[in-house]
Amino acid sequence: MLRLDAAAKVNLTLAVTGRRDDGYHLIDSLVVFAGAADTLEITPAGRFGLEVGGPFAAAAGPDRDNLVHAAAHRLGALLDRAPAVRIALTKNLPAAAGIGGGSADAAAALRGLAALWAEEPDRRRLDDLALVIGADVPVCLYGRPARVSGIGEIVFPAPPLPEAHLVLVNPGEGVSAARVYAAHARSARPFSAPLPPLDPPRDIRAFAAWLSAGGNDLTDAACAAAPSIAEVLAALSAAGCLLARMSGSGPVCFGLFESAAAARRAARSIAAREPGWWVRAAAVLTGPPPVVRLPVRSAAGAVAGAGGGP
Repeated sequence: MLRLDAAAKVNLTLAVTGRRDDGYHLIDSLVVFAGAADTLEITPAGRFGLEVGGPFAAAAGPDRDNLVHAAAHRLGALLDRAPAVRIALTKNLPAAAGIGGGSADAAAALRGLAALWAEEPDRRRLDDLALVIGADVPVCLYGRPARVSGIGEIVFPAPPLPEAHLVLVNPGEGVSAARVYAAHARSARPFSAPLPPLDPPRDIRAFAAWLSAGGNDLTDAACAAAPSIAEVLAALSAAGCLLARMSGSGPVCFGLFESAAAARRAARSIAAREPGWWVRAAAVLTGPPPVVRLPVRSAAGAVAGAGGGP
């Protein structure tokens, strides 16, 4: 059995720079990943099976529409092998919330299956496959701080970043990404210039200053669709963060904090005042979560393949 986390994707900045003829929007974004995650367990089986559980399982939709299903079957086709595995997906992250939950799950499935099958697919073909599954899947497959452009297919490493801690907050009000993008396209300024280059920040405050020069172009459209987003941003600002901003097309917002202790204090304070919100303190990760190999246990609880005792 393999176990791996699918870390939350956080757009620290998001500029909409144009739109292609096919309707897809072009972006320029600095993306990081946070230590809040869904979890996948992958076990060899006679046929493919997907089980979805966890606090946000109901919002994830039918299993066959899950991006993990698409990832397993498309990778199997690429490698000319049947995806004969059972995948247990625990949905700890809110769905359709601007933090790439489904895309992160799909990327984790690609990484996990390649490890299980001891395969190293050609990287370009794997990236092309990831983009077919979803625009956020390529950066989630990369799994490190990155500058992302195009529709999500152009991924470059970010420079080394200082240690950073986030508080992620979801008010629970649904937001349609397609509607947010459509509403933004009707705004007075639908397109922005790309962000300036980012040199390695000397510390977290210098990093926050660079981030402050940008923004998230979708915020106004998202707040119009879900007014509670503005309440979340105000709560994060009041909690003493260096920067409060929405991720992706929302509704999840983040606050950037100087230390883990400050982030934990803010998360406790916000959760106490708003018990209906989803609130998590999480560090910014420097790389993808590891693939962990576990022994498969039989129904009786014994480790399969283990020798007997005296």
